[in-house]
Amino acid sequence: MTRPLRWGLLSTAMINRKLLAGARRSDAVEVVAVASRDGARARAYAEEHGIARAHGAYDDLLADPEVDAVYISLPNGLHHAWTMRALHAGKHVLCEKPYSRHPTEVNEAFDLAQRDGLVLSEAYMYRYHPQIRRLAEVVADGAVGELRLIAAAFTWPCDAPGDVRLDPALDGGALMDVGCYCVSAARLLAGEPLDVAARQTTGPTGVDVALAGTLAFQGKVLAHFDCGFFLPDRSELEIVGTEGSIRVSDPWHGLQPALTLTRHGGEPERLPVAQDNAYRLELEAFMAAVRGEQSPVLGRSDALGQARTIEALYRSAGDQAGAPVRPNE
Repeated sequence: MTRPLRWGLLSTAMINRKLLAGARRSDAVEVVAVASRDGARARAYAEEHGIARAHGAYDDLLADPEVDAVYISLPNGLHHAWTMRALHAGKHVLCEKPYSRHPTEVNEAFDLAQRDGLVLSEAYMYRYHPQIRRLAEVVADGAVGELRLIAAAFTWPCDAPGDVRLDPALDGGALMDVGCYCVSAARLLAGEPLDVAARQTTGPTGVDVALAGTLAFQGKVLAHFDCGFFLPDRSELEIVGTEGSIRVSDPWHGLQPALTLTRHGGEPERLPVAQDNAYRLELEAFMAAVRGEQSPVLGRSDALGQARTIEALYRSAGDQAGAPVRPNE
């Protein structure tokens, strides 16, 4: 039997708990180390979660010869720097979304990973869930006719003082935290946008606490979405075509998956969707890429498309008129 891929966690962020739950469901991966800037915190975290080794510095984890791959769950503004350090240390990297809002950083990281034969992937776990895979299949097969409109939303009441998501120095903001899911889904279904437009509301720290955007694609396809903090929990995705529509239940978390297809003049129809742990699937797909059994599900082209679109949305949102902007070629 091939030994599991040995993972190290770069930080003790809350999101780690979901990844650890997925890892425990798989024989293909093993979390063997965790790092924190505080050695005592790292040791306590390792003991709580049954992790063999704790490091009191991120660089110590990167130097650990028993670690094959690193999951980076640091704040957004630290993703690129620590991904580059991890790659230079010879580690495969799964970096929490969004990798970066800067296309140049995406290219720099993937150039290094390619040069050294390492796997680098952006961690949009929802893309691995059977619900989203099924959605992409039925839309491509014409279940709603010709695609015309994508509507999405992701909001939640992020209002804790000092939350890194509200820190502009760490690339906080609603678009970076949750709106990026809406952008990702639109791009999955419609390709790369021709142009985008956005308006935002900024909070006391200067980050966007609410943002609404529109993306225009080839084939007369439009997508519109909203995202925000200080708002109720909303997770919505609807696909509309010339012959019907599909509503996706719990699209970003996948805890209660369901696809409801309604054709013109017909009754709503529930399409069968399997339930599974998206984090387990993400980790196992990553290992398959490390083994050379498949290409990464989310590689350079997807990360670059995300960064270009997010950067363009912020450029448009910074214009008081909200003028359309073309993503960088």
